[in-house]
Order: sequence, then C-alpha cells, then structure tokens
Amino acid sequence: MSEPTPPLVDVRGMTKRFGALTALDDVSLRLAPGAFHAILGENGAGKSTLVKCMMGYHRPDAGHVLVDGQEHHVGGPRDAHRLGFGMVYQHFTLVPSMTVAENLVLGKDDLPAVIRWDVERESMKAFLSRMPFRVDLDRTVGALAAGEKQKIEILKQLFLGRRVLILDEPTSVLTPDEADQVLGVLGEMSRDGRVTVVLITHKFREVEAFAREVTVLRAGRRIGGGAVTDLTRADLVAMMIGAASLPEPAPRAALAPSPAMLGVEGLTVLDDRGLTAVREVSLAVGAGEILGVAGVSGNGQRELVEALAGQRRPESGIVRVAGDAYRPTRGQIRRRRVFVLPEEPSRNACVRQMTVAENLALRSFDRPPIALAGGFLSRQQLRAQGRELIERFKIRAAGPDARLDTLSGGNVQRTVLARELSESPKVLVAQNPCAGLDVAATAEIRGRIMAARNAGAAVLLLSEDLDELMELADRIVVMFEGRLVYETARAAADPHVIGHSMASHL
Repeated sequence: MSEPTPPLVDVRGMTKRFGALTALDDVSLRLAPGAFHAILGENGAGKSTLVKCMMGYHRPDAGHVLVDGQEHHVGGPRDAHRLGFGMVYQHFTLVPSMTVAENLVLGKDDLPAVIRWDVERESMKAFLSRMPFRVDLDRTVGALAAGEKQKIEILKQLFLGRRVLILDEPTSVLTPDEADQVLGVLGEMSRDGRVTVVLITHKFREVEAFAREVTVLRAGRRIGGGAVTDLTRADLVAMMIGAASLPEPAPRAALAPSPAMLGVEGLTVLDDRGLTAVREVSLAVGAGEILGVAGVSGNGQRELVEALAGQRRPESGIVRVAGDAYRPTRGQIRRRRVFVLPEEPSRNACVRQMTVAENLALRSFDRPPIALAGGFLSRQQLRAQGRELIERFKIRAAGPDARLDTLSGGNVQRTVLARELSESPKVLVAQNPCAGLDVAATAEIRGRIMAARNAGAAVLLLSEDLDELMELADRIVVMFEGRLVYETARAAADPHVIGHSMASHL
C-alpha cells in the first residue's frame, strides 16, 4: 500500500491581531511537497501565531490557506487534521501510563466507542514496516527515554495521516545525538517526498544542517528568507534582529581557583509523587565559577532547583553557602545573596496578574525606599525602580504598570532575570534560562550570566542545551536518574561523551 504524498500548501496574507497588538501582519508562506522549511524569528516575532493559524487554534483576521490550489477554511485543529496537517510540540503530549499502541490510537479524531485491537494492531504493524523508526508497541511510554518519546510523537502524526508536520522546538528535550537522528530521518523522508516538515527552532546549526528553505519573521512580518544554501548565518542574524551581528557576550575573565561558595552534600529530594528524584547529590561551586549540569528533562533537575530555592523540602543532605549551613528562608536568601532563575518562571517565579513593577519588587518591597513606616509601600518608588530595571534589562513592556501577563514569554524571562541579577548575587542558580528565547535574547542573557560569574558569583547552571553549557560552563557534570554520573572540565569536554551519559549511564 503506497503512502499519500504531501500536498502543496500556500499560506497567503495571514494577519492576526490581539486587541491593539498585530501579532502577524500579512505573512505568506509556500510549502512545496517534500519541503523542509525552517521558521526563524525573535521571541514574539509571530512564529507560533503563524502555525497556530495554520492549525486552527487561532482564527486569523485576514488571510487564507490553500491546499493543492484549493482554498480551505481552517476553523479548528480537526479541519487542519483533515487537510493532513499535524503538530509536534516542544513538550510531550503522550500519556505516560499507556502503551505505545494505545497512544497511537488515542490520537484519532474519530476514535470509536469500542476499539477493535486486532484490526488496529495489524494496521500499526503495516504502518511501522514502512517507517524508519522501530518501536515496541507494547512498551509503556513512561518507561521510554526522551528520544524514543519524540519519535513516537512523530510516528503518531504520520500514523494519523498527517503529511505536513509542524515541529515546535522539537529537540529541546533531546541529546545532541538524538536530535540529529530525529531531524536526519525527517530530512530523508522529506527528500523522498513522503512528508513536508516545518521546523520552528532557535538553533542556527539545525537550520544549516537540515532545512532547505527558511522564512524569517520580525515583529509579525516576513522579513526575508529563501534557500538555506544561499544565506549565511550573518544574513539570518541581520534579518532576525535588524543588525549585522549578535551582541558580544561578556568575556570570560581568568579567575584564580577559590573555595566553594555553594556546597551541596548528600542531598536527596522527592518528587510530587513521593519518589526519589535527587539521589545523594554532592557538588561544589567556587566563587567566579560556572558549574554546568547537563541532562535530559526529568532527571531530577527541577527538584534540585526547587530544593535550593526553598520551594521543596529535602529529605536529607546539607546545603552550604561560604562554608556555613544554609536554609533558603527570606532572611538567609537576602543576607547570603542567593538568587534563583527557575525553569518556567511564569509558573513559579512571578505573579502574572501583578504589574511588571510589582514583580520586580518581590525581593525589595519590604525594604526602603519602597517600604514606608507603618507597613505602607511607596508606589512612586516602586514605579521608579520598575522603570530603571525595565530600561537596564531591555524589558519590552508598556511601562511599569503593565500587567505581567501582557508580556511575551521572553520578556517575562527578562523580568525575572532583572529582579534576580539586580543585587549582585554571590550565588546564582539558573535552570534553562534561555529556553524558548530567540537568538538575540539568548545572547544577552548568556552575557549577563557570564558577567555575574566574572564579578565573583558562584553559578550553578542547569541546562538541556549542551551548546549553552559548552559556551558558558567552567566545568560540566551530567545528571541522570537523579545522580551526578559524569564530570569534565570545559577544555576537555566532548559533546558526544556528554550526550551518551545524558541518554544512558552504564
């Protein structure tokens, strides 16, 4: 049985407004059958809005979609699915307690009340015989590695008949080798005319290695694009940020070795289910040092950061700052100047219903000049501090009184960064500080982290982006199943060895 070929897709004049904000302004996109097309742009450039209009999650104010020359109304995801469009998200949508087979069938738009498993399994086996990925249909998804889960997300879309795959930052949870394998296989399938791939990514290397066409968006408009082979990295940067080069990161200062400013001894932490997520972890970070922690998501990094931030109580172990026992109370955090940039800051590092100025003052609202006698606050001083930090950290907001939930994800990240770096930290803990950010914002935030290190801060940097760790860290350790299983100096770091340790420690 031959597979259906992907269609010719034309997106014409797509425009989407949210109130006074024009998120997408007359953007057109052409996808030839079998294209591998990357979409680049700064945070808030309109990338997600464009593909959500294609998938029917947003109803555009203008524009339309043509498939094989015929105009179609995409009123919702089911309409998009009927046209052969499917989306693979940054985070997994699989049900961990179900098997691979159950997850594949669960995605059907017309799931029957009674499933004929004998018929479905024969269909799945015939489908898998034509696919480049090999999976065990009876394995429980929760027992699979991240790379296997991402393959199943892709297989699910293909099994359901999607021939235009939209991938939203698909490699953020993968090791470098897994990312190359997944994108390499999709590249082969697109060249064979079996699937069209649309890749949203902030990684130039992925565009250059796998995409054949690229579209660059800025401020909701299409700025340029074309064949990847006709464009240099400098061309892409100039189109993305309107400048010929990225901001230069702070230079790495040569600092003498110092005693540990942050020490962790035998720390054990449980997760939300009461299972051990961090297993007797010990580490030390000197003043003026960045210790990078590599690892695929879900190996205890979040629980470790939450324990250091005071958001989760450890089962055992000791944390020390400058040699003294440390508990993350508000008083000790202030005295010791320990600051944290957690993952998903909009979830656990700010209050989205409050203003930008109020979020920036969460560390300082109870001290002069904002705090006044009698427990009152000076709104004037609060706004003044907000304006100063908005300007210094280039937060794109209407002003200090703008609600945080009106900001883009990148600017929420900048707001938390401004608050945490505004008081010269002695210890900085950062988890995936640039996740989902555009290339310009990433360069700026990495530069600020390096500047904190150069000023003498001990930095614990947990990141799923190995390129980020190779650029910033002085030492790199790998966290796997809650333990630190590998360590290397930056100068001797081999990405493939690190990637292997991230995937399976033997």
